[in-house]
Amino acid sequence: MRADAKKNYSHILAVAREVVTQHGADASMRDIARRAEVGLATLLRHFPTREALFEALLCTNLDALTQKADELERSNSPDEALISWFQEWLVFAQSYRGVVTMMAAAHTNPDSALYASCAAVHSASARLLLRAQAEGAARPDMNGDDLFALMTALGWAIDQPSFAPRADHLFRIITGAILANPSSNDVKKADVEPDRHLRPSKLSIHHTAD
Repeated sequence: MRADAKKNYSHILAVAREVVTQHGADASMRDIARRAEVGLATLLRHFPTREALFEALLCTNLDALTQKADELERSNSPDEALISWFQEWLVFAQSYRGVVTMMAAAHTNPDSALYASCAAVHSASARLLLRAQAEGAARPDMNGDDLFALMTALGWAIDQPSFAPRADHLFRIITGAILANPSSNDVKKADVEPDRHLRPSKLSIHHTAD
């Protein structure tokens, strides 16, 4: 990528980040182009679809999320790893309004720019679930698709103003249903921190152009 094109790309992405932070996944591509002071055609040349734009905005976070699964698998017991992963997912889900719905749609669409990232998240969660099931820590009648569906459902719910205040309670209900013996785990203390997504060290959204 030429230096001027790279600078233009970075500028558009920075503006897009601001607009999406304000308006969520429904942010207007035309509004992003206007605020970046470029033509819509220029924006679409860099990001031909909304999914492509979000892949660029979220790729660092999604990579960190899947890497976190590896860390949890190495350092935590199966049940603790699964619950901690669910928490990490919810922190991510709170990064932008509407992103979970977009990922749920991309999950089964190989043509989406978000498909590969969704597949990586799905694979990581399924691996942690299987590990917990092998130890008898998670109910055996679930698979990776079921877990991803529950993650998506909870992510969608806390995206709604009417449900957001009950994020911790909903988290405990769902994780309690996933674990085979929730009374032996620290689920009640594993509350989701509602403002944790505001901490730059946890969710710094950035992308480095090639």
